[in-house]
Amino acid sequence: MYILLYFVPNLALGCNITIITPKPIVKHTALFNFTLHSMPLSIKDIQAPIASQMDAFEQKFRHSMKSNVMLLDQIMNYIVRRKGKQVRPMFVFLTAGVCGPIGEPTYRGAALIELLHTATLVHDDVVDDSNYRRSFFSINALWKNKIAVLVGDYLLSRGLLLSINNGDFELLRIVSNAVREMSEGELMQMEKARRLDITEEVYFEIIRQKTASLISSCCAVGAASVNATPDEIEKMKDFGEKVGLAFQIKDDLFDFGEAEVGKPLGIDIKEKKMTLPLIHALKNASWLEKRRIINIIKNQSDKPQKVAEVIQFVRQSGGIEYATKAMQQLVAQAEAILQTFPESTYRTSLSGLVQFTVARDK
Repeated sequence: MYILLYFVPNLALGCNITIITPKPIVKHTALFNFTLHSMPLSIKDIQAPIASQMDAFEQKFRHSMKSNVMLLDQIMNYIVRRKGKQVRPMFVFLTAGVCGPIGEPTYRGAALIELLHTATLVHDDVVDDSNYRRSFFSINALWKNKIAVLVGDYLLSRGLLLSINNGDFELLRIVSNAVREMSEGELMQMEKARRLDITEEVYFEIIRQKTASLISSCCAVGAASVNATPDEIEKMKDFGEKVGLAFQIKDDLFDFGEAEVGKPLGIDIKEKKMTLPLIHALKNASWLEKRRIINIIKNQSDKPQKVAEVIQFVRQSGGIEYATKAMQQLVAQAEAILQTFPESTYRTSLSGLVQFTVARDK
């Protein structure tokens, strides 16, 4: 074995990155074999232009969650402690930085999104009877459904009051529309899951509402919080929507992967969710094969061996490659929108955050 050095142009950052790899090169699975636009930045690198704002936001957000009711305050502290990578606030602050000077409305906009989104997650766990959320016990698992529903209501009210008391009506309008669309997307997916008749067009509408609307609202709120022009707000909304669509396709691809990614293999199939790789594979299958696969999903998705058959069918039918290409196209479209804004460290980090969302391994 010997070492081969080669250079890959970093399109997002405008520089070259040296990659060292052994030869012969190890063959990768189709899931991760997509074109490399740039080496993804780490979360720490991405946060660099907004590091102080993110630290300040964490303190402000903790304060906005406080309650005089001891039980409620205990639950709020638990919610704050189990925070993830804080991708949503990062989208808000970076888009705000791209469009203008970050101020107090930006902090309130990021808090509004976190409060309302956390409320929907708490309620989702009750609906799904889920005991875990990102390796932590869910609120309903620790404090039961009745308390969890009330906690979700409390978070929703705090978000509404935060905006109303400060006159942030445009930010509230943007986020409220996103919550409405997320609910509609979930219900549409449930409706279609019963018939398993989702077309590619319907699939994209579902994930646009269910997932992309949230990231889209993060970007629109960031722009609106710094008094960007209506055209700039609309462009950021469109940018966020494309990133959100790519994010969901990436998540769907994990269902057919071979790596441990924190998401159980075949979980979408078991839950009878029609994702892009599967939709494309079925579209190009013979009538007999399509009927066999749909029958498995409808009646035998609780059997691991049958789920494995569906996964193998999708892999062999070009579903992985097709979905990966669609994801790459969405990322390219998002990057094109971003390039219409002036160059800055915020724009560079926002581009890095886009790459992070599609290069993640969980």
